[in-house]
Amino acid sequence: MSRASTILETRDVSFAWKGQPDLRFPDIRLLRGQSLFVHGPSGCGKSTALGLLAGVLSPKAGTIRISDKLLPASQSGRDRMRADGVGYIFQQFNLLPYLSVADNVKLPCRLSRRRRDAAMQAGNLDGEVDRLLAALGLEPTSMRGRVVSQLSVGQQQRVAAARALIGSPSLLLADEPTSALDADARDAFIQLLQGECAMRGISTVFVSHDLSLARHFDDAVRLGS
Repeated sequence: MSRASTILETRDVSFAWKGQPDLRFPDIRLLRGQSLFVHGPSGCGKSTALGLLAGVLSPKAGTIRISDKLLPASQSGRDRMRADGVGYIFQQFNLLPYLSVADNVKLPCRLSRRRRDAAMQAGNLDGEVDRLLAALGLEPTSMRGRVVSQLSVGQQQRVAAARALIGSPSLLLADEPTSALDADARDAFIQLLQGECAMRGISTVFVSHDLSLARHFDDAVRLGS
């Protein structure tokens, strides 16, 4: 594969919380459309690793490249790179409770012109919101105007995924998004998510403590001893 198809590449990355020993992370190379499952025990640094990949945190040492661009040293530069090219599904979803489903899904397009332009290529922004909701198992007509605080956990999870996917980011990061679901709902959600990523060529880093989920992904890496 050429370097042009490399979406994520890390080398010799480490991080340290104040007063804590260094966390060292394995090198990663993820090609366009590939998926990586990251697992390990509590406290091993799984969420820290996602924070580094998203540019929320800055590494103590090492390099992180997304779409062959070095993660900037400045927080403002990392924020811009994340807004343009990274979708993030948080463990607690982090939806804005006072906004509707549609307005939550559209949020990345308010922060990034690149994401907005990509989302509108198929027609209009509302149409892309409806397409994503339907692709993730939600009925758009009845769902788009609902306030997210009125939704079930499973519905909120799908809205959070639609928000992360809108505008076809090059990289999707998911932090234990299925931890509140039963096995059937969990597997169904991952299959829907992976189907959308495959169609759009989105690379995925999915974090979970549940090793049984690894079968859904192209590769796996363990953090911690």
